[in-house]
Amino acid sequence: MKKKIIGLCAILLLASGCGKVPTLENGQEAIVSFENGDMISVDDFYQVIKDDYGLQALITMIDTYVLEHEFADYVDEAKDRGDYYVDAYVESLGSEEKVLSTYGFQTMDAFRDYWYLTMLQSHAIEEYAKDQITDEQIEDYYNNDVIGDIEIAHILVTPNIDEDATDEETDEAEEKAKAEVEDIISKLDEAKANGEDIEEVFGELVKEYSEDEDSKEDNGSLGRINYGDSDGKYDELIAAAEELKDGEYSTEVITSELGYHVILKIKSYEKEKLDDLKDEIIQTLSEDYIQNNDDAGINALQHYRREYGMEIQDDEINRQYSNYIQNLLLQIQQSSSNSN
Repeated sequence: MKKKIIGLCAILLLASGCGKVPTLENGQEAIVSFENGDMISVDDFYQVIKDDYGLQALITMIDTYVLEHEFADYVDEAKDRGDYYVDAYVESLGSEEKVLSTYGFQTMDAFRDYWYLTMLQSHAIEEYAKDQITDEQIEDYYNNDVIGDIEIAHILVTPNIDEDATDEETDEAEEKAKAEVEDIISKLDEAKANGEDIEEVFGELVKEYSEDEDSKEDNGSLGRINYGDSDGKYDELIAAAEELKDGEYSTEVITSELGYHVILKIKSYEKEKLDDLKDEIIQTLSEDYIQNNDDAGINALQHYRREYGMEIQDDEINRQYSNYIQNLLLQIQQSSSNSN
């Protein structure tokens, strides 16, 4: 990355003396010469670059400088993450040549640099968002949204749907799966009425009906879980479990991305102390902040640029930069208005 920056600086500021650079009559160094003696000066070249490509190149250089200094301890991780995405694109498209032609980059180094900076910028936005979270917000979230872990067992029934199934066939399969869950609930109701051990009966029904092979041999137990665990795929089960007492089972079909469930709430635990959960809460709230504030990204990068006293000395590029920021904010505002 630093080699690229140095190289780009050399292109834009080609006035250093190499000893053999042709010179125009007005003293400007030439970057191209013709056999008739005409030349294209470094200043002419710089002007074209400035007008056509300068702003975006300069923003890349600015953010690379600022973020590499501000988040020096993240640089290696940013490179690794960037390389991960690059390699994934190469694997997906089949070759580096296909990647370059598809995304309009001249070299793979340029593509890697793009993803490296993207990772740096993403990290900067995340850290900026964390700084926007107040202690009051943290305490409020802890008091109203954080719960203790819950130990849950479940029976999963998935609809049997072929890839080429019609809408009607899909609906029929889903209704059949729901009916099976309702039948399981009826069996639990009957066992409860007969005074049987519900946990024991539930375990038997797991082995008979559940399609979750990972938990089937453990009486359907998902262990001690909480919101967000396993990428949130059990959040619907946790929400239903919150309404139950320990030892109770759900009496309505629970729907999740996995299929249809009946659950047994085995045990609830006290929630951890605020100090132990603070970092996790800040992470959650910062993700919500980014999600709910369309201008979080541009505000974050502007913040760090200002922190480093960034000033564009070229009047024309400074004007372009101001227009660029204003247009970005206007687009964000219009997009937000349209979505509402």
